[in-house]
Amino acid sequence: MDAKRTLRIAADCLMAVLLPLLMAYELVGRAAHEWLGAGMGVLFIAHLILNRAWWKGLTKGRWTAARALQTAVNAMILSTMLGSMVSGIAMSRYVFGWLPIPGGRTLFRTMHLLCAFWGFVLMSVHLGLHGGMFLGLGRRLFPQPSQGRTWALRALALLLAVCGAWVFASQDIADYLFLRAVFVFYDFGQPVILFFLQYLSMMLLFALIGYYLMKALTGKHKQ
Repeated sequence: MDAKRTLRIAADCLMAVLLPLLMAYELVGRAAHEWLGAGMGVLFIAHLILNRAWWKGLTKGRWTAARALQTAVNAMILSTMLGSMVSGIAMSRYVFGWLPIPGGRTLFRTMHLLCAFWGFVLMSVHLGLHGGMFLGLGRRLFPQPSQGRTWALRALALLLAVCGAWVFASQDIADYLFLRAVFVFYDFGQPVILFFLQYLSMMLLFALIGYYLMKALTGKHKQ
């Protein structure tokens, strides 16, 4: 594997780790949230640079349904990340608190919430759209095939995805996506590890949706 591909995978993995941490705003504290957000911003910019050839090639080649889906998801992620970065910097008290940005905190807070939850969903879908790359990495790490391992992992993924669907519905995540609620409720009585497991299960749910959408559009049904 070449160095550039390794860096791309490393950046994607780090962003995937940061994603649920960023959703735990009240649990990790405002200062930590801001620094984690700044780290995510740096990683996202690095991700764009490492994948600049993809953006340059948008006007070339044949457009398929799979390419259109991937491009639409990427464009929406770019929008949500820019919105999160602008609103986060505007509301910052620690990392960018020295910037003289006047007023508008209510607007920026609403923008930040909207972009954060849509970004969470879209970035999870994005990981699924590139699921083939991660499966290929897994096959290189474990070259010896095992039907038992394959079915065990599929069963675990299905179980976690069902849990993710339950969390999404029970915690009314759709209310945040469509601004039916502008304040996020955190259950401070639950263990922090449970919060992360809930968001990881939702990430897997949307990643699987992206993965199987891509398989359906490309006609790859044998993986």
